[in-house]
Amino acid sequence: MTEALAVQLADFAAAARFDRLPDDVRRSVVDRVLDSVGVSLAALGLDTSRAAVALVRSRGGAGQATVLGTGDRLPAASAAFANGVLAHSLDYDDTHLPSILHPSASVVPAALAAAQLFDRSGAEFLTAVAVGLEVCVRLGLSGYDTGTNNSVFFDRGQHATSICGALGAATAAAMLSGSGSAGICDAIGISASMASGIIEANRAGGTVKRMHCGWAAQSGVTAAELMRHGFTGPDSVLEGRFGFLRAFLGDAADPEAVVAGLGARWHVPDIFYKPYPANHFTHTVVDAATALREQGIRPEDVARVEVGVPDPIVRTIGEPIEAKRAPDTGYQAQFSGPYAVAVGLFGGHGLGASRLDYTDTLAADPGRRALMAKVSVVADEACDAVYPHQFPAVLRAVLTDGTERFSAVMTNRGGPDRPLSAVELETKFSDNAASVLTGVRVHRAVDLVRGLPRAAGIGEFVAALVADPT
Repeated sequence: MTEALAVQLADFAAAARFDRLPDDVRRSVVDRVLDSVGVSLAALGLDTSRAAVALVRSRGGAGQATVLGTGDRLPAASAAFANGVLAHSLDYDDTHLPSILHPSASVVPAALAAAQLFDRSGAEFLTAVAVGLEVCVRLGLSGYDTGTNNSVFFDRGQHATSICGALGAATAAAMLSGSGSAGICDAIGISASMASGIIEANRAGGTVKRMHCGWAAQSGVTAAELMRHGFTGPDSVLEGRFGFLRAFLGDAADPEAVVAGLGARWHVPDIFYKPYPANHFTHTVVDAATALREQGIRPEDVARVEVGVPDPIVRTIGEPIEAKRAPDTGYQAQFSGPYAVAVGLFGGHGLGASRLDYTDTLAADPGRRALMAKVSVVADEACDAVYPHQFPAVLRAVLTDGTERFSAVMTNRGGPDRPLSAVELETKFSDNAASVLTGVRVHRAVDLVRGLPRAAGIGEFVAALVADPT
């Protein structure tokens, strides 16, 4: 009889050692920690971030782990919650395709908290992150429907990021607790009862989505702690009659995707970095509009623009079109196809678009509103053909002089086909961390991340991320 899926994942996790990971996985996981903590620091000033930090501060408790950028020492699960909120709030965190989920924003905060709680080395921390990411992605792939080329989680309105992220976070936290395969399996089984997330906010607004990865990270740490206190979970938690796969995906689940090539085939290096702080569906729209600007087209030259994207993407960045043409806030602008056109045509900061380009003021700017009013978002067959392995976009612009211009971007920047260089990743980190740290301390933080494989612990690294006194 084949072993239960959770048992196979737990055996894989328990056997993992940093020096045995493939070279590309070791390099990738260090970069993902750098990327995730940078994005987290940049999110500290958001109202929702202040709310999350205020909540965990108000609860108090033992000083087990640090809230990034603040120096606050709180219970590990509380710190994981706050850091998970920070990691996901700017929509600047990495994405895996075709599972369409953001793995690092749940797994890294959980592992940061657990590594401090259990006093683990940098290598142990990185190993747990690598395995937690792999588990998260594989669970996401179990919901990828090859017939429709879509995520079943997403199509049902479920946020695979936080749902699968809770189990990935629990795997990482249980590894760092020092438990063997049986304990890791129990933590996976416990966390499955905590996995949740509804994605309606992507379409209709609200800030609740920013909480999702905090909840997943907190759930993962809590599951590991409950396991250590004696709670158990069913081995059949994933494929069982009333298990995770059937509950979330029904008959569309692909159990084989969870363990296919486990240990030999790693998905971690394939996770896409985000060059821009916006919903990943909008990134190629920004690039395509940027290409038009580089051809000399100005916003005032445009009579109308049709944005073609994969059919499943229309509902997120193009519906309801009236709201997408007039986002009330910078946060809503991050999910708007028309606003992405404006970013590209007006020109952005950083790697092409940065946090400075998604503000409440710019969302309401009359020039941008005038341009957005001319933009429509439609399904495109050529884009459908490559989705969800990429999130492509084609722009068809009619100018005021009657001429037509076309721009197509079929692959996402930051993925394996258009990777960000080490310099670009450090530029992104520096831009994000500069909102909290001085230049010298930014460089120090980069050095400490790069040194994690040899570090006795992660305390010095975490301490280096505390905001400068004001």
